Amino acid sequence: MTIRRLCAVLRVRGKAELLLVILFAAGFAALPVLALLPSLWGFTAAWAVTYLTDEALHARAPGFVRRLATLQLSRTMRFAVRTVMLLALADRMAAPDAVLVIGLAALSAHFLLVTMYSALHHAIRRRRVLPVIVRNLDMSGMEIPERPPAGLYRRFLRKLLHLDLAAHTGLIIALATGTWYAAYVGYAVTVGAAAAALTALLGRFRAVRLMPDRDAVIGEVNRRLDAYRPEVALYFSFAAVSRDFMYQVNMWIETLEQLDRRPVIVLRERASFRFLARTRLPVVCVPKADDLAELDLSGVQVVLYPGNAGKNVHMLRIAEAKHVFIGHGDSDKLASSNRVSKVYDEIWVAGRAGRDRYRRVRHAISDGAIVEVGRPQLAPVRSHTEHLPGPVPVVLYAPTWEGWSDDDCHTSLTPMGVPLIERLLAENVRIIYKPHPLTGKRSPEAAAADLAIRELLKHDDEKHAQKDTEKNTEKNTEKDAEKDAEAARGRLQEIRARLDEMSGRHEGDDAQQMRDARVPDGDGTAEWQELRDEWHRIFWASRSGARHHVILEQLPTLYECFNQADLLISDVSSVVADFVASLKPYVLTNAQDLSDEEFRAAYTTAGGAYLLDRACTRLPEILRSVREPLHDPMAPRRRALKEYVLGPDSPTSMERFNAAVNALADRSTAERAEDLLAPLA
Repeated sequence: MTIRRLCAVLRVRGKAELLLVILFAAGFAALPVLALLPSLWGFTAAWAVTYLTDEALHARAPGFVRRLATLQLSRTMRFAVRTVMLLALADRMAAPDAVLVIGLAALSAHFLLVTMYSALHHAIRRRRVLPVIVRNLDMSGMEIPERPPAGLYRRFLRKLLHLDLAAHTGLIIALATGTWYAAYVGYAVTVGAAAAALTALLGRFRAVRLMPDRDAVIGEVNRRLDAYRPEVALYFSFAAVSRDFMYQVNMWIETLEQLDRRPVIVLRERASFRFLARTRLPVVCVPKADDLAELDLSGVQVVLYPGNAGKNVHMLRIAEAKHVFIGHGDSDKLASSNRVSKVYDEIWVAGRAGRDRYRRVRHAISDGAIVEVGRPQLAPVRSHTEHLPGPVPVVLYAPTWEGWSDDDCHTSLTPMGVPLIERLLAENVRIIYKPHPLTGKRSPEAAAADLAIRELLKHDDEKHAQKDTEKNTEKNTEKDAEKDAEAARGRLQEIRARLDEMSGRHEGDDAQQMRDARVPDGDGTAEWQELRDEWHRIFWASRSGARHHVILEQLPTLYECFNQADLLISDVSSVVADFVASLKPYVLTNAQDLSDEEFRAAYTTAGGAYLLDRACTRLPEILRSVREPLHDPMAPRRRALKEYVLGPDSPTSMERFNAAVNALADRSTAERAEDLLAPLA
């Protein structure tokens, strides 16, 4: 447990990363000692360790590296420390004054050139930041200079600082051989390469003076929008946005693409633009409120909001449009019945359960403002009748995260996650572990529990793999399996690359993405779906020998995990409401050990759930519902709950959602017409 807590504090995941941190710290601590002794070979070893572990930590434990920067131990500072210690070693080893003086001058010049390069890079990057970024609109009419080459532009600081390797290596060789020529050559290479890089970037700086100004960019975007004439907008903003939050938008993309009306996606943070999934719809990212006010969205009749955020007010100002809160999943959490929702014209929920949740918020939301539209996203979820359980039950454990505060904390990870997994392993089941993307963002305890669960599953997989290997006496069979697994990995990578290409995301900064923006040549929906289906098929087939799965990426999707599972164990969250669509057994964790009556009264989705106490004493009886399907007393309740939570099966959710959009758009159009005629009456 001490190691787990230490990993959580240092923001590293696992013993391998913790070992890197220890080596990293030991290497830096040894540098001054070995420089003062002096010990050339000991210093060289510590010097090499600090270089290698520094690079490894950047790749494997970026959270730890960011923590160092907050402690003023930035990458530049670490390079400076190595340089000073090396010069101290040379002085202690009685290197000639000329070598020391020229070395100090050369390495100081190197850092000065790095500083100048950084300033120039910042100036170029600032000029290439545009007020608006778009996707799937034709911006070829704008004269935007191409981005500087990646070799000069991306990760420039890392590349420039590493130029000191020539000077350091030359000086170490000189100290070892007593021949100082190597030191002078190293100094010259370091300074010369840095000066050449700065000169090359200066040539690129001239091009950025041709960048179009703010008014020209916004004017061209407005012309493109006017040609498209959007009628529906999906608006999303999140202050701390990252890939982890983008599921709130991405889950609605396929639904938007099936609407009768013309949609546009409006984003407010550049990071959200970068992490948006594939879509053929026009996308506009406008970080500043003043710039958003300049966009011509006057034709938009309906604005859809998947989340409550402060910046929503910048869109709510459009009085002519109808504003709708659609959320990012129906659950029994506060977010699914928030008083803030009163600012919207309508609130769309999946079924009557959502309506009843808002009714309980007394004197806040009128019943007439609530519309039941179903959950169009649940079409990929297969019913229990299409699912054939295997000999070993598959349990999906999908805990929610710790929430923004303890008042809204529903996660089972901290109080019971680890013992739950231990009990499941003892019950001989296969586990799919899919934690919420935000797990551990607020709570180190939750992060530690998440790490512990991964270690438990990894250890159990290794144990069963070893047993399988001992049973398998045919070496050729084992080699064939490895060959098949390698082929599957290669194909999965190919599919992912194609999916990324089809997503519409372009490499580069704002200006480069705007320069490359075009209207998609074709729909591509069929190919996209075929590739995703193939990816999932190969993934599950190639992992059939694995006992457990830890799912952290966007693929496989949550709904594909639903389709693989015989049983869900989760917390109070929208995951449970979505799983209800499958009619398979599911479990809600009761970490506070409330009575069954209290728990079911507090949470709607508990109506069809098996309840699991903190000590997990009910687990064997719950698993019986999977092993013996006829012994499933909650099945009738789940069938009744499905319609209550998600609405009827007919008409389909997509039909109801589309009808709601059309009705509200028509209402908006009628009201605008009335407003125009009113002065004439």
